Amino acid sequence: MATRPPARRRGFFEVRWRQFRNAPRPVVRAVLSPLVVAIGLGLLYLAYDVALTRGVALPGGDLRAFALMVFVGLVLAVGTIVTWLIVPQPGPPGGGRTRSGWSAALGFFAAVPIAYLILVVEGQVLLPLLT
Repeated sequence: MATRPPARRRGFFEVRWRQFRNAPRPVVRAVLSPLVVAIGLGLLYLAYDVALTRGVALPGGDLRAFALMVFVGLVLAVGTIVTWLIVPQPGPPGGGRTRSGWSAALGFFAAVPIAYLILVVEGQVLLPLLT
């Protein structure tokens, strides 16, 4: 019986790159659904913010704080609901799609950092470039 050579230890970045390339589908879905919504709503908020910064008089005045609350709430809600709808629970093959609160929790906890990262990119990177 032949002995196998010892497995080569991979470096930190090589392991992380492999994990990134082979991410599980439920995690990819849970990240992409709120990311798409956050980018779309972030662009709308950016247009609103730029308009107010340039002095455009809009009905209702300056409602940026309210717009931020709506942005975060919608990203969290859509991330939670869409992930609950499209991420099946693991189970036996052919057992059908089952949903539970864990799918919704996965979407919610993926949406929290996405919402705030999009706001940081909008406020700290894009807004200074446009004003």
